[in-house]
Amino acid sequence: MAARRHCSGLPSKAKALKQMLTGKDLSFLMEAHSGLSARIVQEAGFKAIWASGLSISAQLGVRDNNEASWTQVTDVAEYMSDATDIPILIDADTGYGNFNNARRLVTKLEKIGVAGACIEDKLFPKTNSLLDERSAQPLADIKEFSNKITAMKDTQSDENFCVVARVESFIAGWPLEEALKRATAYAEAGADAVLIHSKKSDPSDIEAFMKHWNNKAPVVIVPTNYPKTPVSRFQELGISSVIWANHNVRASIAAMQKTTKQIFEEQSLINASKDIATVKEIFRLQTQDEYLKAEDKYLPKA
Repeated sequence: MAARRHCSGLPSKAKALKQMLTGKDLSFLMEAHSGLSARIVQEAGFKAIWASGLSISAQLGVRDNNEASWTQVTDVAEYMSDATDIPILIDADTGYGNFNNARRLVTKLEKIGVAGACIEDKLFPKTNSLLDERSAQPLADIKEFSNKITAMKDTQSDENFCVVARVESFIAGWPLEEALKRATAYAEAGADAVLIHSKKSDPSDIEAFMKHWNNKAPVVIVPTNYPKTPVSRFQELGISSVIWANHNVRASIAAMQKTTKQIFEEQSLINASKDIATVKEIFRLQTQDEYLKAEDKYLPKA
């Protein structure tokens, strides 16, 4: 079974995440939205997990507009943390309120073994950044958001817990100067990294930002809208980490839609059973073998 980060003798998940963010090599975080998907991400070889707010809300059947409460989100994150040994960076939206909500969130995340939180400088309740129908996305006051970051850093008990400040200036239609101003303020407030987000179909916003950033703090990106850009380009720019943000939930939706439609139309399981995981594979991912061994040890024999 996966071990919790506070167990004696184990390296801190938060420390592992901080080393990724501050290291010289480009690192990658893969999206997950449940304990099962988190374990699959770890088995694939990824060294860190992005607990996507979009994906978690989607699998709960609600919109990415803070319709899921922060306690519901952290309940999912706890299952993800229990199922894995690699660090999780959680998409914490705006921090779910003001500085007080954000610092309570940090306390909860540390208890459940989540390595870091990424908060964005929009107003609560937030709207997904890639929602084309919502052009106007008001941003938070710079000073208020900076103080929220400081409050989170002052609250953490693990010195390695990471707070990533997500800058939404490009999403909201502001120029480069605003992104630089905000990112600088957040770094000075104590953010361990800044996430620069853009919905352009090319990395020009990111390239312009990095040209003037001067390595004030590690930079994280989410290249969902510019997938054709090779990762070698991100390395050249000096990017710290890349988040593959929502592809597991999208893949699972497509697979479920296909299988469900096929079974409905054919009224048979024969063809649908060819392309899906076996029940034994589910048991394996659930670590059923560990339970059977424990059963032999702890339950009296008949």
